[in-house]
Amino acid sequence: MTAQRGFSLIEVVFALSILLIVALGLVPLGVLATSQTENQGHLSARVTEYAQDKLEQLMALAFSDSISDTRVFPAAAAGGSGLTVGGSSDPAAPVDLYVDYLDINGTLVAGAGGAPPANWFYERAWRIETVTATLKRITVTAIVRTQVGALGRLPRSTVVTLKTSPF
Repeated sequence: MTAQRGFSLIEVVFALSILLIVALGLVPLGVLATSQTENQGHLSARVTEYAQDKLEQLMALAFSDSISDTRVFPAAAAGGSGLTVGGSSDPAAPVDLYVDYLDINGTLVAGAGGAPPANWFYERAWRIETVTATLKRITVTAIVRTQVGALGRLPRSTVVTLKTSPF
Protein backbone atom coordinates (compact mmCIF):
# COMPACT_ATOMS: atom_id res chain seq x y z
CA MET A 1 0.00 0.00 0.00
CA THR A 2 1.09 3.52 -0.70
CA ALA A 3 1.25 6.15 1.99
CA GLN A 4 -1.66 8.61 1.99
CA ARG A 5 -0.95 12.12 2.93
CA GLY A 6 -3.50 14.90 3.76
CA PHE A 7 -3.69 18.22 5.53
CA SER A 8 -2.97 18.44 9.21
CA LEU A 9 -5.44 20.04 11.57
CA ILE A 10 -3.13 23.03 12.05
CA GLU A 11 -3.01 23.69 8.29
CA VAL A 12 -6.82 23.58 8.03
CA VAL A 13 -7.25 25.96 10.98
CA PHE A 14 -4.67 28.35 9.48
CA ALA A 15 -6.41 28.33 6.05
CA LEU A 16 -9.82 28.93 7.64
CA SER A 17 -8.38 31.81 9.69
CA ILE A 18 -7.13 33.52 6.54
CA LEU A 19 -10.52 32.98 4.87
CA LEU A 20 -12.32 34.45 7.91
CA ILE A 21 -10.10 37.56 7.92
CA VAL A 22 -10.80 38.15 4.21
CA ALA A 23 -14.55 37.64 4.73
CA LEU A 24 -14.63 40.08 7.66
CA GLY A 25 -12.81 42.64 5.50
CA LEU A 26 -15.66 42.45 2.97
CA VAL A 27 -18.47 43.03 5.52
CA PRO A 28 -18.14 46.87 5.45
CA LEU A 29 -18.38 46.74 1.66
CA GLY A 30 -21.65 44.81 1.95
CA VAL A 31 -23.04 47.31 4.46
CA LEU A 32 -22.05 50.22 2.22
CA ALA A 33 -23.60 48.57 -0.84
CA THR A 34 -26.84 47.88 1.03
CA SER A 35 -27.19 51.45 2.34
CA GLN A 36 -26.36 52.99 -1.06
CA THR A 37 -28.87 50.73 -2.80
CA GLU A 38 -31.59 51.75 -0.34
CA ASN A 39 -30.77 55.47 -0.37
CA GLN A 40 -29.78 56.11 -3.97
CA GLY A 41 -31.92 53.41 -5.50
CA HIS A 42 -35.15 52.97 -3.62
CA LEU A 43 -35.55 56.26 -1.72
CA SER A 44 -34.33 58.47 -4.58
CA ALA A 45 -36.73 56.78 -6.97
CA ARG A 46 -39.62 57.25 -4.54
CA VAL A 47 -38.99 60.98 -3.95
CA THR A 48 -38.79 61.50 -7.73
CA GLU A 49 -42.03 59.59 -8.22
CA TYR A 50 -43.80 61.59 -5.51
CA ALA A 51 -42.51 64.93 -6.86
CA GLN A 52 -43.81 63.98 -10.32
CA ASP A 53 -47.16 62.94 -8.85
CA LYS A 54 -47.57 66.35 -7.19
CA LEU A 55 -46.51 68.12 -10.38
CA GLU A 56 -49.12 66.21 -12.39
CA GLN A 57 -51.78 67.05 -9.80
CA LEU A 58 -50.92 70.76 -10.06
CA MET A 59 -50.78 70.62 -13.87
CA ALA A 60 -54.34 69.25 -13.92
CA LEU A 61 -55.63 72.50 -12.37
CA ALA A 62 -56.90 75.37 -14.49
CA PHE A 63 -54.38 78.18 -15.06
CA SER A 64 -56.54 80.64 -13.08
CA ASP A 65 -57.42 78.23 -10.23
CA SER A 66 -56.71 79.91 -6.91
CA ILE A 67 -58.77 77.86 -4.44
CA SER A 68 -58.31 74.12 -5.07
CA ASP A 69 -56.67 72.26 -2.21
CA THR A 70 -54.08 69.85 -3.59
CA ARG A 71 -52.90 68.86 -0.13
CA VAL A 72 -55.60 66.18 -0.26
CA PHE A 73 -56.33 63.58 -2.93
CA PRO A 74 -58.39 63.99 -4.94
CA ALA A 75 -58.01 67.76 -4.81
CA ALA A 76 -60.75 69.54 -2.84
CA ALA A 77 -62.69 72.26 -4.66
CA ALA A 78 -61.79 74.87 -2.02
CA GLY A 79 -59.53 75.55 0.93
CA GLY A 80 -56.17 75.60 -0.82
CA SER A 81 -54.00 77.80 -2.98
CA GLY A 82 -54.59 76.18 -6.39
CA LEU A 83 -52.09 77.74 -8.80
CA THR A 84 -51.83 81.04 -6.92
CA VAL A 85 -48.34 82.51 -7.15
CA GLY A 86 -46.39 81.78 -3.98
CA GLY A 87 -44.96 78.99 -1.92
CA SER A 88 -41.44 77.69 -1.55
CA SER A 89 -39.81 74.71 -3.18
CA ASP A 90 -37.40 74.47 -0.23
CA PRO A 91 -38.62 71.67 2.08
CA ALA A 92 -36.60 73.21 4.94
CA ALA A 93 -38.78 76.36 4.72
CA PRO A 94 -42.21 75.18 3.58
CA VAL A 95 -45.08 77.62 3.16
CA ASP A 96 -48.52 76.65 4.45
CA LEU A 97 -50.89 75.62 1.61
CA TYR A 98 -47.83 74.76 -0.53
CA VAL A 99 -46.62 71.64 1.29
CA ASP A 100 -47.94 68.17 1.98
CA TYR A 101 -46.66 65.05 3.69
CA LEU A 102 -46.77 61.35 2.92
CA ASP A 103 -46.27 58.37 5.21
CA ILE A 104 -43.76 55.61 4.53
CA ASN A 105 -46.23 53.94 2.14
CA GLY A 106 -46.83 57.13 0.13
CA THR A 107 -50.26 57.86 1.60
CA LEU A 108 -51.11 61.51 2.27
CA VAL A 109 -51.15 62.40 5.96
CA ALA A 110 -52.60 65.63 7.29
CA GLY A 111 -50.74 68.05 9.53
CA ALA A 112 -52.40 70.07 12.27
CA GLY A 113 -52.33 73.85 11.98
CA GLY A 114 -49.60 73.91 9.35
CA ALA A 115 -47.26 71.72 11.41
CA PRO A 116 -45.99 68.48 9.89
CA PRO A 117 -47.69 65.33 11.15
CA ALA A 118 -45.71 63.08 13.47
CA ASN A 119 -45.76 60.10 11.09
CA TRP A 120 -44.52 61.82 7.91
CA PHE A 121 -41.77 60.16 5.89
CA TYR A 122 -41.83 62.14 2.62
CA GLU A 123 -42.32 65.91 2.31
CA ARG A 124 -43.32 67.72 -0.88
CA ALA A 125 -43.05 71.50 -1.16
CA TRP A 126 -43.95 73.50 -4.24
CA ARG A 127 -43.66 76.99 -5.62
CA ILE A 128 -45.72 78.74 -8.28
CA GLU A 129 -44.09 81.65 -10.12
CA THR A 130 -45.32 83.96 -12.86
CA VAL A 131 -43.07 83.97 -15.91
CA THR A 132 -45.37 86.01 -18.17
CA ALA A 133 -49.07 86.88 -18.10
CA THR A 134 -49.83 83.55 -19.76
CA LEU A 135 -47.05 81.37 -18.32
CA LYS A 136 -46.41 80.00 -14.83
CA ARG A 137 -43.44 77.97 -13.57
CA ILE A 138 -44.25 75.15 -11.14
CA THR A 139 -41.39 73.74 -9.04
CA VAL A 140 -41.90 70.74 -6.76
CA THR A 141 -39.24 69.36 -4.42
CA ALA A 142 -39.67 66.14 -2.48
CA ILE A 143 -37.42 64.84 0.28
CA VAL A 144 -37.33 61.85 2.56
CA ARG A 145 -37.19 62.23 6.34
CA THR A 146 -34.49 59.64 7.08
CA GLN A 147 -32.11 57.42 5.20
CA VAL A 148 -30.14 54.26 5.85
CA GLY A 149 -26.76 55.11 7.38
CA ALA A 150 -25.31 58.59 7.64
CA LEU A 151 -23.69 58.95 4.23
CA GLY A 152 -24.34 62.19 2.37
CA ARG A 153 -27.49 64.24 2.01
CA LEU A 154 -31.00 62.98 2.30
CA PRO A 155 -32.37 61.85 -1.04
CA ARG A 156 -34.25 64.70 -2.74
CA SER A 157 -35.76 65.36 -6.14
CA THR A 158 -36.86 68.59 -7.81
CA VAL A 159 -39.04 68.74 -10.90
CA VAL A 160 -39.96 71.90 -12.82
CA THR A 161 -42.46 72.58 -15.57
CA LEU A 162 -44.24 75.46 -17.26
CA LYS A 163 -48.02 75.85 -17.47
CA THR A 164 -49.57 78.07 -20.06
CA SER A 165 -52.93 79.78 -20.24
CA PRO A 166 -55.63 78.86 -21.21
CA PHE A 167 -54.69 75.25 -20.36
